[in-house]
Amino acid sequence: MIELESVSKVYRSGPVELRALDRVDLSIAEGEFVAIMGASGSGKTTLMNILGCMDLPTSGVYRLDGTDVTALGENQLARIRSSRIGFVFQSFNLVPRTDALSNVELPLVYAGAHQRRRRARAALERVGLADRAHHLPNQLSGGEQQRVAIARALVTDPRVILADEPTGNLDSVATAEVMDLFCELNHEGHTIVLITHERSVAALARRVVRLQDGRIVSDEPASGALVG
Repeated sequence: MIELESVSKVYRSGPVELRALDRVDLSIAEGEFVAIMGASGSGKTTLMNILGCMDLPTSGVYRLDGTDVTALGENQLARIRSSRIGFVFQSFNLVPRTDALSNVELPLVYAGAHQRRRRARAALERVGLADRAHHLPNQLSGGEQQRVAIARALVTDPRVILADEPTGNLDSVATAEVMDLFCELNHEGHTIVLITHERSVAALARRVVRLQDGRIVSDEPASGALVG
């Protein structure tokens, strides 16, 4: 599903050159659950931005479902972001004065989709929050807000879910609930790529990729992954 071939990302400011990614090769098959780890400045966020079609590499090739993303224009990239990829962020990114149901519905509104309310209700039910549909974000716990954000990511039925530090603002109980949900979604066939600095979270994935100075330094099964 995801193929990166010799992908580099270079930022320049005058004579200064920062190589955020350096000839990265990465393949992720449909249905995988991959955690990406690395210290601050290792290239994790840059890699996630490229995987999510929010940025393009300076060199190399990125293919998503066989499509060479690096050859697409901004309108085509926007369509991919809205239909094939679901995003979950550390800070939830919910609209404060809009209830949970309407927050989940937003991607469908932007896409001009039909049956938006029905689909949004089904997504909230999937994450166990059907009874919270008309609560505002400030009436929900952190874990509930993140589950609303996951429902919003699911509502367009994306091919892949990208989660950037999704447990970073959560306590241990809420972290366990959110990770249980990601594991369930993966067992149902969703492809999940998750950035985290928490070893206990990465252990719940099936594969861990570690970055250092813009390069992949290890790519191996997670310690908690089941074998066979």
